[in-house]
Amino acid sequence: MNVARHLAAMAARQPSVAALKVPRGRTRDGRIDYLALSFAELEQEVAAWQERLTSAGVRRGDRTLVMVRQGLPLIAAVFALFGLGAVPVVIDPGMGRKAFLTSVARSRPRVLLGIPLAHVLSYVFRAAFATVEVRVAASSSATARQRAVPGATFCCVASTPEETAAILFTSGSTGAPKGVVYAHGMFDAQVELIRATYDIRPGEVDLPMLPIFALFNPALGMTTVVPEIDPTRPAAVDPAKIVQAIQQEGVTNSFGSPTLWRKIAVYCHREKIVLPGLKRVLCAGAPVSPDLWNLMPAILSGGQLHSPYGATEALPVSSVSDEEIHGGLAAATARGAGTCVGRVIAPNEVRIIALTDAPLTRFDEATALPPGEIGEIIVRGPTVTLTYDGLPDATARAKIADGGWHRMGDCGYFDAAGRLWFCGRAVERVVLPTAVLFTEQVEPIFNAHSEVRRTALIGLTANGCTRPALVVEPRYAEVVKTSEAYRRLGRELHAIAMQHLPTAEIKTYFFHKNFPVDVRHNAKIHRLELARWAGTATGFEIDPKR
Repeated sequence: MNVARHLAAMAARQPSVAALKVPRGRTRDGRIDYLALSFAELEQEVAAWQERLTSAGVRRGDRTLVMVRQGLPLIAAVFALFGLGAVPVVIDPGMGRKAFLTSVARSRPRVLLGIPLAHVLSYVFRAAFATVEVRVAASSSATARQRAVPGATFCCVASTPEETAAILFTSGSTGAPKGVVYAHGMFDAQVELIRATYDIRPGEVDLPMLPIFALFNPALGMTTVVPEIDPTRPAAVDPAKIVQAIQQEGVTNSFGSPTLWRKIAVYCHREKIVLPGLKRVLCAGAPVSPDLWNLMPAILSGGQLHSPYGATEALPVSSVSDEEIHGGLAAATARGAGTCVGRVIAPNEVRIIALTDAPLTRFDEATALPPGEIGEIIVRGPTVTLTYDGLPDATARAKIADGGWHRMGDCGYFDAAGRLWFCGRAVERVVLPTAVLFTEQVEPIFNAHSEVRRTALIGLTANGCTRPALVVEPRYAEVVKTSEAYRRLGRELHAIAMQHLPTAEIKTYFFHKNFPVDVRHNAKIHRLELARWAGTATGFEIDPKR
């Protein structure tokens, strides 16, 4: 069941097909110059890594903190560890120093596999890296094969489906990052679900704008084109470079957040660029806004935009395509229905349960909410993880052990047609005496205003009472420079609020120049952080007497 076996299978099936292309500059005529490895060469690279790791003392079951560059080092090192039965620990470096060091300490790695800077950090912050016994250097400038013992062969131990394969950390967008324990059987199920759901075939070319998603490609038989993007600053991506790579390398598949794809889509519209060879774009990490759904069809003349729904703990759960969205679902989102995330992907099972912040030990099918009622989304299936690493309290809050259900922490409902709708994170809902407001039902109503880039629903609590407020990030910086400008916009937004029953309760508006968002997708708004900021900021109050 070891997921690394797929690499050997693809190396035998299509040895000369390119497995990986890593940008290393430009040719004289302006084309992107790539370091390219075939599937056979990638297998040799992984074998060379395995030789280095075992020589350094890495053993089966060893937790190995992986701190390497995206692209070749990440893919080769992780598959080498999979094959040896060691456990890669992958933590986002951009989550902030305190959270990163806490995550390192909690994951208790025996091995550190990293670039020189990683090794320096391990000595500077000794307490966090106290369990590290073995250090292996990883250079981004040379392949492992250049220093390998001749004749190194790829190793793939026989793992059980339940054996731990990796520890992958959540983004921590609504709390502290948590290590999610993945088993080999879960990875194997993910590969099959992704392949079947999106009809991905060997020989396709993928440009993944989230490094961790590149790890699926060797198993799917897709060529990985590493994008020219800084994973710690994804919003700074140059869309022209991404488009050039798609066109030059015949990319058929790409994964990226709504923030990144909106930037690319706007660029393509401005430059009148069409990408006919792109069969599918998978957009996730945050809800896809109606305007992005509307932008993409003109660009994807031969393909579709898909939005898979899920989380680090369970992916994919469901999926929706632009074909379904343009059937009227985007208009429903703009009216406050929430965001449709499509139909549940079999063999996953999804239920809606009554909202509660308390841990649950069991779930009774008779208590599942009927279509149309909003509650918490729970899921079980072969790709659903069962525990957090070293966090029994977090596991108890998020898992229903009796039945293997995972609580997504998301609010939503099923419609009459059996489609799943996302209404927002449970922890971000605003509970009022007469109603409960959900972020994804409120914010799209205001986001339709031409001067609004995005909004965030927050709750302000004082003296035991909670009132709703809206934080607005204007599309134009001038709005926040004068009180008259933001008062005018505030009045216009309140006029919109009064047209909808739930939003009529909002009478306080704040204006913020640049929302705090997660590093991984640059799309998830940190609403709880905005609520803390609003507690000391000056907002625009609507006088109910006027």
